[in-house]
Amino acid sequence: MTALSKEENRLIRLDRMRYTKNSLSSSLTYLAILFDVLYFVSIYESDVGNWYYNHVIGISVVYNLLFMLIAFLSSEGVKNYKLSYSVVLLALGAGQIARIFYLPMRALSETITRMDPATKQKVTVSIMEKPQFTWVVVCLAVSALCCFAAGAIGVYRSRTLAAYQATLDEQAA
Repeated sequence: MTALSKEENRLIRLDRMRYTKNSLSSSLTYLAILFDVLYFVSIYESDVGNWYYNHVIGISVVYNLLFMLIAFLSSEGVKNYKLSYSVVLLALGAGQIARIFYLPMRALSETITRMDPATKQKVTVSIMEKPQFTWVVVCLAVSALCCFAAGAIGVYRSRTLAAYQATLDEQAA
């Protein structure tokens, strides 16, 4: 039995792409969704007066639902080497980075005054403490990184497969 050359191995890998799914990009997208869920659970379980009860949190809820829906749809698209879904994942990653600078940053810098039930005195409380802020920023950053990685891998693999398909079409003609 003879060993295959590097070129033969490369051609075999390319040919296998026609019959296998891009599961790495798809899995990274599911991971991005998971970290988004961890982010919004941390935000929505916060009970600091009524600071969170306004239109901003409503928009955030809608955005989270859209993010998860579009990310799941994109995970199925990149699984089948669709280039447009890879681009959508890159945009979703940018959106996750942008979110860091809106709700978490505002909540970190805001305070409210409320009645302490134990002492019956008014106390000033931060909307979001540093540990929670760090946690939600890490969740959004990891979600964004997963989207960026899934999108970049999807773009690379989609283009590679399209180029290989083109060479096969030329050979057949």
